[in-house]
Amino acid sequence: MGLRGGQQQLLLLARGLHKRGHDQLIVSPESSALESQARQEGFRVFSLPPHDPAHAHGIFHLRQQLIAEPFEILHSHDGRGQSIAWLASCGLPVRRVASRRVTFLPRSATLHRLKYGLTCDAVIAVSSFVRQQLIHVGLPESKIEVIPDGAEIAAELPSAETRLQLRAAWGFGREEFLLGQVGAFTWEKGQDVAIEAAALLANKLPKARWLLAGDGPLRSSPQIRVRVEELGGRVRLMDSVQDLVDFLDLLDLFVMPSRAEGLGSSVLLAMTRGVPVVASRVGGLPEIVKEGDTGWLVPPDSPSALADAVAAAARDRALLSKFGSNARECARQFSSDIMLARTEALYLRLLGRSDAP
Repeated sequence: MGLRGGQQQLLLLARGLHKRGHDQLIVSPESSALESQARQEGFRVFSLPPHDPAHAHGIFHLRQQLIAEPFEILHSHDGRGQSIAWLASCGLPVRRVASRRVTFLPRSATLHRLKYGLTCDAVIAVSSFVRQQLIHVGLPESKIEVIPDGAEIAAELPSAETRLQLRAAWGFGREEFLLGQVGAFTWEKGQDVAIEAAALLANKLPKARWLLAGDGPLRSSPQIRVRVEELGGRVRLMDSVQDLVDFLDLLDLFVMPSRAEGLGSSVLLAMTRGVPVVASRVGGLPEIVKEGDTGWLVPPDSPSALADAVAAAARDRALLSKFGSNARECARQFSSDIMLARTEALYLRLLGRSDAP
């Protein structure tokens, strides 16, 4: 299984903090993609053993490590990580930070409020939408910091000739209209909506090719497999893409038909490559995709609305190019450097350091 968006953001932050001289320890499940990538990049890693009920053994040994080394900040990047961080550090002189990327509401607002209100010193919301959800369940506004995910922005984009060569290497030509989506195959990500939109456009856009990259529980579902086979090559299910930049440089249009989305880090990455976006009007997506400027926003769970937006994009290449340029410019507001600087500033404020902004 490849890295998920939150894990990629964790590593992006870790690289930046390393360059700024901060010592780090990455905690991850043993034999996970995150553990493998972190070790490959030279980070110190604490591996949580498998087959460990409630991570009791891992939490015990992590606590010993935290006692032995003077860590000042524990930053968890998902809900389970926050629980582990609190149990391993309760009573120790550390500051705990939790990132909140998901948009689903908890079954118990009280438990959610207690979890994030009592077990951590600050919560990073990746969008204003997520911030409002946290306030809705009772988390103090003073404890919430909105820091959107970041993306690295290359100085230059590939030339038209280079993009044609890349397409040829992937088996595509100039005449095909390539659409792509990157994300775990889950109900929330809406790949089934994309597949149905492709079916609606089969006659209107016969040269459209939909490239859906990622893994996840629904990727091998009979419903999706059968529908893809019926479309006869118009939709291609791809494994997790190792080189996302190359994949995005193939595309004419990026689609994100999510039913729920905290922000959409893959959308940000597409925008840095000058690829316009069609996305659902849900969660934090409208905070990065600007209707009529960087792309199109459509109602969630609507294959027909997605198909209409894709058709509009395909028939106006000049507008598509303009939206792509605008998207790249907009993405500069969400650069990894900005995300890094704001996160580091939060750490320093929590520690009461005089060098905090």
